[in-house]
Amino acid sequence: MTTLFVILALIIACVAAMVTLSFTLGWYEYANRDPALLETRFAPKSLALALSLIATETACLLLTLLLHPFGWFNYQEKFPPTPSCPIILLHGLFQSRTCWVWLKLALRRKGFPALLTLKLPPWKDVESLTEDLAKRVDELRHATGLQKVHLIGHSMGGIIARNYLQVRGGSDKVDCCILLATPNQGSKLAPFSLSPLGCLMMPGSAFLQRLEAAVLPDNARIITIYSRHDNIVVPFENARLEGARNIELTGSGHMSLLFRPGMASLLAGLLEEPSP
Repeated sequence: MTTLFVILALIIACVAAMVTLSFTLGWYEYANRDPALLETRFAPKSLALALSLIATETACLLLTLLLHPFGWFNYQEKFPPTPSCPIILLHGLFQSRTCWVWLKLALRRKGFPALLTLKLPPWKDVESLTEDLAKRVDELRHATGLQKVHLIGHSMGGIIARNYLQVRGGSDKVDCCILLATPNQGSKLAPFSLSPLGCLMMPGSAFLQRLEAAVLPDNARIITIYSRHDNIVVPFENARLEGARNIELTGSGHMSLLFRPGMASLLAGLLEEPSP
């Protein structure tokens, strides 16, 4: 039992250290471009915000890591017999389907029963993952008889959704696409990624330039939701997407955005908006 507690304490310490380092690197970036931040770095309000962000992000990331293995099982997700527009949830790099557990429960309570998650293994390339998404969309359309689906992508999952809409011609099959904490213009922390997928998120990469050059479709609603305090998308403005509807929040880190109070209500309101 003692050994178990020691292992758990080490895991918590490692996660907290990684989260703290990511926030530190982000603050370093912002302080270099705005030296005025140095004057308030030790103010009680600033310290309280920093500690709150680190603690919340650590807790959320730790939860998703503990649940992570369960996301790779091939379990069958329940699907209502007469569904509303299906919602496909796309997780981020090195995450699994279980990172959506809280939002799925919250969205179901708000009247969205047709929620399905897609496995996005980090060892696959971006085009293979986009093809997996395309197949899942077609399967749902044929199974339900509905013409369109909703997409909600977090982090790298949002990039897969964009690639499907902008490059693979899937926009006529999607009603609303919501991008959560998605590095639409890359992230300066991408060099720390251990995956080729993560390296695609280098600002100015050939892949991101190709996405930027592709015209945003006007037959699908594209919405980005991001936080000024994101510790992975650095700088946070890189989560914005020109031509899309951008919603800026504060007080949430990269993973904690998925567990943010009121996030389900915000998503529900956006999904229920009529298509143009």
